[in-house]
Amino acid sequence: MELHDVWFVLIAVLWTGYFFLEGFDFGVGVLTKLLARNRPEKRVLINTIGPVWDGNEVWLLTAGGATFAAFPEWYATLFSGFYLPLLVILVCLIVRGVAFEYRVKRPEENWQRNWETAIFWTSLIPAFLWGVAFGNIVHGVKIDRDLEYVGSVWDLLNPYALLGGLVTLTLFTFHGTVFTALKTVGEIRERARALALRVGLATAVPALVFLVWTQAHSGNGKSLVALVVAVAALVAALVANQAGREGWSFALSGVTIVAAVAMLFLTLFPNVMPSTLNADWSLTVTNASSSPYTLKIMTWLAVIATPVVLLYQGWTYWVFRKRIGTQHLADAAH
Repeated sequence: MELHDVWFVLIAVLWTGYFFLEGFDFGVGVLTKLLARNRPEKRVLINTIGPVWDGNEVWLLTAGGATFAAFPEWYATLFSGFYLPLLVILVCLIVRGVAFEYRVKRPEENWQRNWETAIFWTSLIPAFLWGVAFGNIVHGVKIDRDLEYVGSVWDLLNPYALLGGLVTLTLFTFHGTVFTALKTVGEIRERARALALRVGLATAVPALVFLVWTQAHSGNGKSLVALVVAVAALVAALVANQAGREGWSFALSGVTIVAAVAMLFLTLFPNVMPSTLNADWSLTVTNASSSPYTLKIMTWLAVIATPVVLLYQGWTYWVFRKRIGTQHLADAAH
């Protein structure tokens, strides 16, 4: 296996990790409107992801940085062609981070309510737009002989990509719902389990249609295996949720995300951005990659740094592993 193939796999792993981890805290952000009935319950939801949301976003930074260094042509075409949706995602992530920190800086109800509304929208919008972006990457976009995107933003809003956005939004919300059931106690935990069933069933149909469409368009034997695993894991997650096994349900919803993202990258390889104008103009792991020397240096750096990051993030989740409820909140006046 060549180094550019290795880095394609590593970037796929980084995006998979990002969607697994950021997926549930996007979902929790959406639940601040769908599940929480009052201010204390919103505080509980936000506190379940409070210690980890910023660490989850490190996976996005790493995936973007790795793409820039390993596949500069891919990075340039992607960020120039998808400029507007990626800018919207970036603004949402900035506002979302500010909302988490500033929400408690003042005691006024309107102040806190406005920041909580910002958390909802800045969780929902990126959850949808990431699906739209990856739907276009997999399905192909208008790339010319100079390896530049020549379409418009409206070309990105095609039925396949919009369906991908709906799938990521509902799947992340389901992932966040089972995470909430895993991390809370009392009435909010029971309501989260009941809501997880409804959200999971709402996820199943568009997800199945999207994955089958992907397989029919550009699938292969390996992607078919990933499709089967994703569907089976989603069904098993719903069964585990109904049985009250929140840990298993969360793990299986995570497997659903991992298998679905793996399927997208399996159908994509060896392309990184297919061209709908001419297959010969597609960006591939070969024509979009950096020099072998650059990839070699990056590989050694990844070997050294990755275990440290994984150990640190794993330790963070272990420290904040306990369930919480409204009875654990500090005095609201304080």
